[in-house]
Amino acid sequence: MEGLEERKPNSVWIFLRYGQVVFALLLFIFAIDLLTVAVGRINSGLALEFLQATENPFISLFIGLLVTALIQSSSTVTASVVAIVASGNLTLQQAVPLVLGANIGTTLTSTLVSLSYLMNRKEFRRALSAGISHDVFNILTVFVLFPLEISFGFLSKTAIQIASWFAADNSFEGPIIYNRMFTRSWTDWLVDQIQIPLISMLLSILLIFLAIKFLSTAMYRSFVKNTFQDINKVIFEKTGLAFFYGLFFTAAVQSSTVTTSLVVPLVANKKVTLAKAFPFIIGTNIGTTITAVLASIYKPEAAIALALVHVLFNSFGALLFLPFQNIRIFPVWIANYMGKISLQNRLVGLAYILFTFFIIPFLLIYFSKL
Repeated sequence: MEGLEERKPNSVWIFLRYGQVVFALLLFIFAIDLLTVAVGRINSGLALEFLQATENPFISLFIGLLVTALIQSSSTVTASVVAIVASGNLTLQQAVPLVLGANIGTTLTSTLVSLSYLMNRKEFRRALSAGISHDVFNILTVFVLFPLEISFGFLSKTAIQIASWFAADNSFEGPIIYNRMFTRSWTDWLVDQIQIPLISMLLSILLIFLAIKFLSTAMYRSFVKNTFQDINKVIFEKTGLAFFYGLFFTAAVQSSTVTTSLVVPLVANKKVTLAKAFPFIIGTNIGTTITAVLASIYKPEAAIALALVHVLFNSFGALLFLPFQNIRIFPVWIANYMGKISLQNRLVGLAYILFTFFIIPFLLIYFSKL
């Protein structure tokens, strides 16, 4: 098998690889449009119940966190929320906390990867620190930007202003972008055949998840895996270089969980220090926003604005931590401290995962409904 992998790719191999990527992109576009149509046809009672659940921005934040932690894909959650906003069943202001929560929920994967080193004390400490550093970065960014959004609409108003440069009166004008996707006739037909919008919605979410996973795997195998292994020593040499590599690789595979999970073993095995790997992790956060941007194509201004909220959140987080070494070292210090505590009692790591991603969000959501 190793000999086969080392052979120079022939035209058939290249065609199949690129064909998989194109198919995954088309499936993603179709699924997003299907979700937009399906949500638009859901009865008003169900829509009202969902809107009431997201009226409290704090609870909405934890809904985004919990759902993302459960399905292990912030790309699926953010893309789905963009489609729901496009359908008119969710306002931009209601959707912003969901996206912020999804940014925290997606960090679970890299933390879970660190648990595979549980039997080796020293490697486990370093691996857990690497996994938790992604959590800490997103949590601290939410602590800074969430109150600004709630109090002043900082992210949503900025995003609306930028979106207005590309769209006017909730529609696009121009020779390339249109308000209807080219798949609309197919999605309309499918929803009419199914006749139950809720089933159509669930089917579309499943298709979005499968498309992202398929695209992530195809892109990773074709363009990232070998490149990352060949230049991993170069990647982390400089802060800016590590950041842009993280952004590029994640934009390619559309999954920050894939790229951050690549870093955990490197830190665990002392191939790179956490301080040098942290800028790469920040870059992955911006790279993953490409999914929401793709989902907002052909959509009204509010949907574009929500995709921009995702970009702005991660960009402001990068600007907050990346340029200043004294500030950048703070999340790294917290992550290393958590690693040391977990080394003394390995149940601490498991308890951290359960409480942060599942128990606390679930309890807050549950008691908010009483």
